[in-house]
Amino acid sequence: MRSASKTGLRKSGRGARKRAKTEIEIKLRVTDVPRLLGQLARLKAKLIGARVHEMNTLYDTPDGRLARHGQMLRIRVERPAPGADRVGRAHKMSKEKSEISALLTFKGPARGLQANERGRYKIREEHELPIFDHEEMSRILEALGMRPWFRYEKVRSTYKLPGMNGLKLVLDETPIGLFIELEGGRGEINRAARLLGFGASDYINKSYGALFMEECGLSRPASHNEPIPSYGLPDMLFPRSR
Repeated sequence: MRSASKTGLRKSGRGARKRAKTEIEIKLRVTDVPRLLGQLARLKAKLIGARVHEMNTLYDTPDGRLARHGQMLRIRVERPAPGADRVGRAHKMSKEKSEISALLTFKGPARGLQANERGRYKIREEHELPIFDHEEMSRILEALGMRPWFRYEKVRSTYKLPGMNGLKLVLDETPIGLFIELEGGRGEINRAARLLGFGASDYINKSYGALFMEECGLSRPASHNEPIPSYGLPDMLFPRSR
């Protein structure tokens, strides 16, 4: 057997492989905005950071290889989004979020979507890193044979609930409606959803791309977690007059 030093593998320290993050999340569709505002106020939810506009671009091979394997490769560009949101709250320009930022994200196939208790959640392996030049990264991906095939935008506000430090609660304003996204451990997700007035039957474990396909009247194979490029899906964008 080769030693770790000869194979270049190390168990710890510099050069050790970073473990992938496991993302556990659900979405909740918001249909009663006044009720949601009341619940957030009652729970003393605190707005964290700035409200941001996200432009997300998914990349795939021309034949949709990533999507067919339930994988996702995305460049996300974030810009500050001051002004009034769709629940009537005003947002000022934040000093700590006054510039454009970008992230490159890879997500593996969703797990736990079978019809049992685990199937309420979307569970995926996630790798993510900040990028300093999203346009150059796009050119690199295209040089590697990838193509941008689906864009979707949303405006996101992030909240923190007292006593739930491991939970991420975001409010997403999208072209297909208003959604809450809860990310964290199953216990905190269930507790937060219940406190906000939602039950397990309200849990959504689909991506925004899959939800948009449904909105457009398109179906996707049940085994695929992401829409397939060959479907010719239009981009999910706000009206430019907004």
